[in-house]
Amino acid sequence: MNKTLESISENWKLEAKLENNQKYFFNYDEVNKIINKDKCYVIGRKGSGKSAICEHIVKLDNPNTYSVKLSFKNFPFNELYGLDNHKYTAPNQYITLWKYLIYSHICKLMIKNDSIHFGIRSELEKLYPQSTTSNLSRTISKWTSFEFGATVFGNGGSLKVGKENLKNENNWIEKTNILEDVILEYCDHSYYFIVFDELDEDYRNIQDNETPESYIFLLTSLFKAVQDIKSIFLEKNPNIKPIVFLRDDIYTLIKDSDKNKWRDFKIEIEWNESKLKNLLAFRISKDFNDKNPPISFQQAWDKIFFREQIGFGNKQQKKIHSFDFIARNTHLRPRDFIQYIQTCCEETHNKKFDYIRESNIKFVDRAFSNYLKEEIIDEIYPILPEIETYFQIFSNIRKWNFSIQEFTIEYNKYLTAGTIKEQNIDFVLDTLFNFSVIGNQHMYKQDIHFFKYLHSNMTFNRNENIVIHRGLFKALQL
Repeated sequence: MNKTLESISENWKLEAKLENNQKYFFNYDEVNKIINKDKCYVIGRKGSGKSAICEHIVKLDNPNTYSVKLSFKNFPFNELYGLDNHKYTAPNQYITLWKYLIYSHICKLMIKNDSIHFGIRSELEKLYPQSTTSNLSRTISKWTSFEFGATVFGNGGSLKVGKENLKNENNWIEKTNILEDVILEYCDHSYYFIVFDELDEDYRNIQDNETPESYIFLLTSLFKAVQDIKSIFLEKNPNIKPIVFLRDDIYTLIKDSDKNKWRDFKIEIEWNESKLKNLLAFRISKDFNDKNPPISFQQAWDKIFFREQIGFGNKQQKKIHSFDFIARNTHLRPRDFIQYIQTCCEETHNKKFDYIRESNIKFVDRAFSNYLKEEIIDEIYPILPEIETYFQIFSNIRKWNFSIQEFTIEYNKYLTAGTIKEQNIDFVLDTLFNFSVIGNQHMYKQDIHFFKYLHSNMTFNRNENIVIHRGLFKALQL
């Protein structure tokens, strides 16, 4: 029995927080730039590994490192929209709110740091007593309520927290500058990571949301608040590190005159086949022998895959490496490979085979295709709520490559019947291309295809045929 197969089938997870991050985390160059350099805006496609980096940072077991993750999963964003600072115009009205939350969490982390003077920590604990809840929504509601009545006094190297006599509904706005001064004055040079993750929650509901503009303003203010904090603490304390993780398609929606200035702080998580092979070699090595250094990609691959070429094309006459066969069905994201390989291992182990064979890979192919389809629906629905109907149109055409005219004819049938409401076909095609549902087929070399996930700066070419991404063939019955 192949123990490596068994381990992968049981332990590889799509959700980073469900995995053993200490065991499986692959420490690549971008991670070092986030932790040890100035990169604080982490932008990447869904499934590119942003949450894995986030989990890694939060679980860093280093002396003088303090971190907290602010997860906005299932967060009631409407509660935040009412916490604007009326002194600022859009889209800057939430900058104060974000700074207040970041500073408050830094002060909470300072309480845990024995290097901070005991008297300072005692006073901060009066302001932020230990709580049994980790619910971010409740924490924010408490910190911004008028009952949160405490005044921070700083005077000549001392810090005092006293009860407020007047209940001011917006006292948290006044406290923001005071907390900033407290951190500047009393915070040591330990690392303080305030990590923002899963900020796409309200984006999922943007079609049904009457205030999508407020959501974009909220994100814009967060980026500007982090930019402001970085500039304030750059010389005095560069180890104050608020970090924002955000999907690239949402980041493109942010329009602001300052956005070009964020380049110095921004890092994009991108993957290619070489980098993915290094990731997979590392992960498989950990399941083969956790105590030894990682082995090469081919050595690791041979621990679980039978060494054979995989057939494809008409009559399966063409042959390619098993990695390449899997890769062409994916969007070249870690999440895709983890899903495909974990399912292959599970299928092979259940059948009591020692190695993944061609038959196992092709058996898993259909399940993976359905997974990819569901991933795309989840990702694209806020922009194209009729996405499942578009998939049905592709299934009706019954071809994986076709002209725009063929698509338009089928699309117009649905428009006429009232099944589809979106009349702008160009918008639909552009969006499907941007999410790599479709690509372009080279006009003269028909075996060459162009997809956004391979060429990030490319736009949809209306002079070329449409090709459906290979990973969707089985799910769309093409």
